[in-house]
Parts: sequence; structure tokens; C-alpha cells
Amino acid sequence: MAKFELKLPKMGESVAEATITTWLKEVGDTIDMDDAVLEIATDKVDSEVPCEVEGVLVEKLFDVDDVVKVGQTIAIIETEGEVAADAAPEKIKEEVVAAPETAAQVIENDIAAVTETVTTKTDFSESSKFYSPLVKNIAAAEGVSVAELENISGTGKDGRVTKNDILQFVEDRKAGKIATAPVVPVVTEQKTAPVKKIETPKASPVVASGEDEIIEMTRMGKLISHHMVESVQTSAHVQSFIEADVTNIWNWRKKVKGDFMKREGENLTFTPIFMEAVAKAIRDFPMINISVSGDTIIKKKNINLGMAAALADGNLIVPVIKNADQLNLVGMTKAVNDLANRARTNALKPDDIQGGTYTVTNVGTFGSIMGTPIINQPQVAILALGAIRKVPAVIETPDGDFIGIRYKMFLSHSYDHRVVNGALGGQFVQRVKDYLEAFDVNREF
Repeated sequence: MAKFELKLPKMGESVAEATITTWLKEVGDTIDMDDAVLEIATDKVDSEVPCEVEGVLVEKLFDVDDVVKVGQTIAIIETEGEVAADAAPEKIKEEVVAAPETAAQVIENDIAAVTETVTTKTDFSESSKFYSPLVKNIAAAEGVSVAELENISGTGKDGRVTKNDILQFVEDRKAGKIATAPVVPVVTEQKTAPVKKIETPKASPVVASGEDEIIEMTRMGKLISHHMVESVQTSAHVQSFIEADVTNIWNWRKKVKGDFMKREGENLTFTPIFMEAVAKAIRDFPMINISVSGDTIIKKKNINLGMAAALADGNLIVPVIKNADQLNLVGMTKAVNDLANRARTNALKPDDIQGGTYTVTNVGTFGSIMGTPIINQPQVAILALGAIRKVPAVIETPDGDFIGIRYKMFLSHSYDHRVVNGALGGQFVQRVKDYLEAFDVNREF
């Protein structure tokens, strides 16, 4: 007999952890190769974790609602063959307990880098107890001190404080059942010059009346909320706006969409045409296709376009078109339609939402003429496509100017001013406009 460690697989460069939502197998169950052992959830997608070997599940190292880091061992499978085990189960338990502490330190370092000078947070290093990253995030967001956290009676494994425990504590404290302990502002040391203490203003409490409906945020909604706030705190958002004349594209699509459907079996929308223009512009301006890591810039080799897609529950997900600059219009159309359909049916795989280097969101789908989208970390820019409108416009000709009806749309470009200046941000969106307006009305597909 041999022991096999089932680890949480990597799910993308921006995904460092996942929450266990359901165990599909119990201790003692026989598992075939590629059988799904458990279901996990991230802020981007829900997925199953399959087993790479055949055997029997002998130990589960985490419970439902526990947060697990990528690469951590989550279960032990006993196999008939000779599968090398990195460590005995007893040693694995110790490593599993120790790993989150290291991950928590990384998260705290990241938060310190974002705030740079001053932060108001709970210093978890003062506690000898283990708290999951999720519990720490909730504690920091709700102003729960270390002393308060240590007084919470945990219902999790080995008396650990779970998400439900701390949420119940916060609810009781807001209801006046528990006295609030003050949170002491902590000033980050500066090597250059001292800075003044800055207190983060707290949101005013919202009181619900008897006629109000209280709706619990979904798990994905909470995670998206956290990442949106984190993005705004990380990147210096700046926007550039430009209007593009897409009359040629409108007329060409109207002329060929019937034949396109007959020949390719695909519905030709505007999205792949716009994606094609964005990919070309990124090729012209590769410094928009980067990420930031501390004081260094990572220039991405591949152009992987994320496209924001709406889900049935109102949330958004961003599947990724890999190597978008290498696709022709037919290939781009097939990729866009496939990802959009699978997003709507919750059939995306973890690989479908990882590796994006630039994101496009179509706010025009909802009737908006423009928007100011939030950057999808760790990227540095995102483009919003506004609704296409039929408007009067001045048309210049060799014989003079006249007023005509044209199809136009606004492009809204949000970019990280830490590394993308106004010239690059503006030139990039201008280049996208140029490609759209120069679209060949006689183009063959």
C-alpha cells in the first residue's frame, strides 16, 4: 500500500486559494482515476477536484467552508501501487497547519505594500492561534481586534474559529450584545520621513426597518466585492474616453451574418470584431500587456483577452481567450461564443478563467453608452465597450462637409497610472478606434 497526497491544483496566477464547498467522497470510499473527490469555489469559478490515482480515501484534511491554499494537501488516498508519498500523514497534518500561517504573512505583506505608509488593521502576529485567511479578512474588515478574536468560541476543527463563528460575533456586536473593543491604528515604519497617523473612516451603520428585506450576499458576490475594493486600493485608476464610428462594421455584419451562420454554424456578434481590434492594438502597444510585481514589471508574451460575461444570478465572470492575436475572425467568433455559452450554463473549467492579460467588458449590452470599469488584477488595464447608437454626425468629403446618420460608440479605457501614463493609455484606445473605423466593408470571412 502507498499513500497519495491529493493537492489543490493551480487555478490561475491570480487565484491563490479556494473554499471547499462540498466533499463528494467520504473516508472509506473507493475512488477511480479522474473521479471528482470534492467541489471548490473561488471568486471566479466553481469547480471539482479530480483524483489522479485509483484508491481509497483514508483521510480528509479540511472541512467544508475551510479555505485551502493552492498546492496544499487536502486529502490522503491509499493506493495499491507504489506511489511515493512526500510525508507521512502525521507530518502532513503539521505542514497543513503551518502552511496557512506562512500564507497569512504573505497576505499581510501584500496589504502593507498596497497601503504603503499607514494602515489600520488587526495585528494577527500578536496571537498564537491559527486563523484562516477568510476569518482574518472578515476580522480586518469589521474591525475585530485580536483580543476579541481570541475570545470567540470556535466550532471548527480543534476549536478553530470558522466563518460562521466570526460572522455571528459581528452580528451580536452590532446588536449590542457584545461590547466593542477599540482597534488601535498601526503606523508602518518609513525609511525616509515620518508620516502622520491616518484613521480609516468607518462606514455608518445601516439600520433596517421592519418593512425592509435583508438579503444575504452570495459567496461569489462577497468575493467579487472584496476583489473590487482590493483592486481600487492597489491600482491608481485613470480613464480615457474616445468615440468610434463603427458604421462600416454595422453594415458589413448586417450583410454577412446570414451567410456566416450557414457556413460556420455560429452567430456573428460584434464582440469578436471588437476583440480582434483590441488584440491588434495590444500587439502595437505591448506595454499595456503587463503586470506589476512590487517594483518590477512583468511583460506578458501571450495576448490572452478576458471578456466579462454576465451570469444568470447577476454576477460577472471573466473567461479568457488564449493567444487572441493568433485567431482569425472565424476562430475568434467560435472562441467568444463557446466561452459565453459555457459561462451562462456554469460549465467553465478553471483553465478557462486563468491567464488573462487584458480584459474587455461590454457595458453596451445593458444599454450604457460608457462606463469606468475596475481593473481586473493583476492586469493593468481594461476596456469598456459602450452601446452602439445611431447619431447625426459631420461627414467630411472632398466636396465639403455634410450631416449624416452614423453608428457610433464610446470606448472607455481604465488603466493603472502607476505604470501606464496618459500618453500610452490614450494612444492605445486611439489605436483601437483606428482599427474599428478602418474596417474593410468588402472583407471576406
